[in-house]
Amino acid sequence: MFLIVFLNLGSLCLKCKKIIYKGEFFMSMKKYLAEFFGTLILIMLGTASVVIAKGNVLTIAFAFGLAVTISAYSFGAISGGHFNPAVTTAMLINRKIDAKDALGYIIAQFLGATAGSAFVLYFVKSMGLASNALGQTDFTKISPFTALIVEILATFLFVTIILLVTSDRFGNPDLAGLVIGLALAMLIVFAINLTGASLNPARSFGPAIFAGGSALKHFWVYLIAPEIGAVLAAFCARFFEE
Repeated sequence: MFLIVFLNLGSLCLKCKKIIYKGEFFMSMKKYLAEFFGTLILIMLGTASVVIAKGNVLTIAFAFGLAVTISAYSFGAISGGHFNPAVTTAMLINRKIDAKDALGYIIAQFLGATAGSAFVLYFVKSMGLASNALGQTDFTKISPFTALIVEILATFLFVTIILLVTSDRFGNPDLAGLVIGLALAMLIVFAINLTGASLNPARSFGPAIFAGGSALKHFWVYLIAPEIGAVLAAFCARFFEE
């Protein structure tokens, strides 16, 4: 009798574990998909403003700023609204996200950026425009070292703003998306004629994969510099929060 009860309890526990596991997996996938679609929107709308709308500096800056604001308010409650591997790195350092989710977020962000750039490439080809101009980031007037400094500084400021405006202690969740969008727009105005204003490894990766050339050759700058800026921002925000 006791053996039967024990076996039934064991079977019930196993079923509960499977249900919990499936629930956790489903929630993780929702977060990763939110990061994928949020990044896709950011890259597609932002780079389209460069190559299709042929905007000026302010138009491009506010296209990216509004795109990240739209993504933040649409998907932020699901995933936290990173849409940027540098932001995810800072959140990981400050223990706002675990390593498993951080890896999932970063993969989703790079995939979303690639998908967004693929759409832009399709639209560009449909219009008969040059397929090697996809709003990619690059620098021609400054040295790689100066480009590193610009991207480190811009990303440091951007991620610090994100961490503080979303802080449990000092943040304002109702206005966070708007503040982040405005911050991105202003930093793009600052950096666009220097480096193309990436502040986001995924933002540079998507267009560079399809455009190739110098943008792909210089991608290492846009991979390393934002991550350094994010690490510095994480410790800066931690200092203010303590």
